[in-house]
Amino acid sequence: MGNNRRNSFGAKDQTRVAIERMEAEREARRQAAKDRRQERAQEEQRNIAAGNPGDIDFISLVRQWRSSPPQHSLPLSATPVPPKICICVRKRPLNDRERRKKDHDSVTCLHPTVWVHSAKLRVDGITKYLDHGSFRFDYAFDEDCSTEDVYKYSTLPLIDFVCSGKGGRATVFAYGQTGSGKTHTMEGIQNMVAEDVFLLLNHSANDCCHVKNTHVTVSFFELYGGRIQDLLNHRQRLKLLEDGKGEVVISGLEEFEANDTEELMSLISAGNRNRTTHATECNDSSSRSHAICQLSLRDKASSRLRGKLSLVDLAGSERGSDTKSHNRQRRTESSEINKSLLALKECIRALDNGRGTGAHVPYRASKLTLILKDCFTSASARTTMIATVSPAASSADHTTNTLRYADRVKEKKVGDPTSTPDHSTKSKTKKHPPSRSPQRRPLSSRSPRLNQNHHTPRRAERMTSPATTSSNPFPAPKDIIPDDIEDLPFRDEAKETQKNEAEHHRTVQDLFEQEENLLNLHMSVIQENAELLTEEGKLLHSVQGDDVVDYDIDQYASRLGTILDRKTHLITRLQDKLNVFRTHLKKEEELSKKLGHMPEY
Repeated sequence: MGNNRRNSFGAKDQTRVAIERMEAEREARRQAAKDRRQERAQEEQRNIAAGNPGDIDFISLVRQWRSSPPQHSLPLSATPVPPKICICVRKRPLNDRERRKKDHDSVTCLHPTVWVHSAKLRVDGITKYLDHGSFRFDYAFDEDCSTEDVYKYSTLPLIDFVCSGKGGRATVFAYGQTGSGKTHTMEGIQNMVAEDVFLLLNHSANDCCHVKNTHVTVSFFELYGGRIQDLLNHRQRLKLLEDGKGEVVISGLEEFEANDTEELMSLISAGNRNRTTHATECNDSSSRSHAICQLSLRDKASSRLRGKLSLVDLAGSERGSDTKSHNRQRRTESSEINKSLLALKECIRALDNGRGTGAHVPYRASKLTLILKDCFTSASARTTMIATVSPAASSADHTTNTLRYADRVKEKKVGDPTSTPDHSTKSKTKKHPPSRSPQRRPLSSRSPRLNQNHHTPRRAERMTSPATTSSNPFPAPKDIIPDDIEDLPFRDEAKETQKNEAEHHRTVQDLFEQEENLLNLHMSVIQENAELLTEEGKLLHSVQGDDVVDYDIDQYASRLGTILDRKTHLITRLQDKLNVFRTHLKKEEELSKKLGHMPEY
């Protein structure tokens, strides 16, 4: 009996020990969870202080990836021979609006490759992971690079090319989603171009193109909703015509001569202030037009064109999901923008493939490419595209679309060493003459920013890493889309959607044309009605005038009937044109509802 009692007390002691152990473990877990919450709160505060708020887990995953990237960034350097097409990407820092939304940085630029870290959840809906996609370009500028860095490597070689006096045509495009920094980048480049053009002409060793024998003129216009407007002449409507030689002419476009840098900067600033902007879901002041600033160098004696530089700030692109609450005006703008961007891509690809002077270049697919026809068809044409991207995780789809667009322009495969442009091999055998302007003040002397080491220690360590000296510093990373994705057969629904999108583009184009026709007819009707009203007044005075003694009432009635018939005819024509326009409006509305979203490129 005593043994049973002792066993009972022993069992109770073991139970009490187990309970105490469970309580201790529970308390340890609670304390560990509390410590983790405190650590997460402290890490969140550190992220906020560093200007990178957002999901702590995703930020930690991005930080881990950046601590040991699959490749290191190479130092920026100019190529011996500038390529015919140069594709650059610029990443901007997070802005205050994105910080308020607690967005985090999801883009990494390791020159010449750009990585997009898309935040994903696994099928359980809890586990977080990153989908890393990469694209390789000629230059990749991170948030630490200034606009002068972008200008130095992307645009400065084109200034020498245009000022050579050999009739060179150069074009610089700024492309990207709305709010990604296109206009900020382009305005900075425009100011530097204005300074360097006159700097080079004043100190040029080439007698063919010098400030003494060369006029510098500037024209600035925008393409908005299928209409061309002169930004330096009170937004005057312009017409796009083609002469007998096949040259595209913008009728009524004013060109202003600039005698120095200050005058040129003043004209460019005036054009930028007059540009059309509207609020969208992505940006409070989104550029809704393609702004084209053209600098022309002409011989003072013969007015022969010696060179032309076109600076094109493209309208901000948007996904279909970002236009869901837009009115008809914003929808038609987005459709026209996407159509012109698609046509632009095809023209640049034709230029890069060496077909600019041979096979067909589809520059008639949009007014934008038709205006820039000589930039695509001229044998002496050079092009630079600067794709600007937002680092925000919420814009990862936007960023991927922008990078995919820029990548397909030049059709360069990520990690493919054979995709290096031909100029890299030519530079080994071809001897290049020295610079035409040795007296020219270096770019770095104009601004102390280029002489400062503004890179972070981690970036400087990547730039001096031994990995950059290997024979193949670009291991083939995983591409963001399979190479054979375009070869997959479309399903019936996809074909139907594609058909509806094409029909919507045609309807929008017809809508712009009908709107132009309606406005022109309305104006002519008003003018003719004014003339008829004047004639009616004279006719009435011929019957009721104080000095009228005798009059022919039959002639009065006959003439009045003719005037009324003419008025009826004018009103009927205007009413018919208005009915046609309303039909197109209704058709566009039905197609927009049927699609549910705008097409993406």
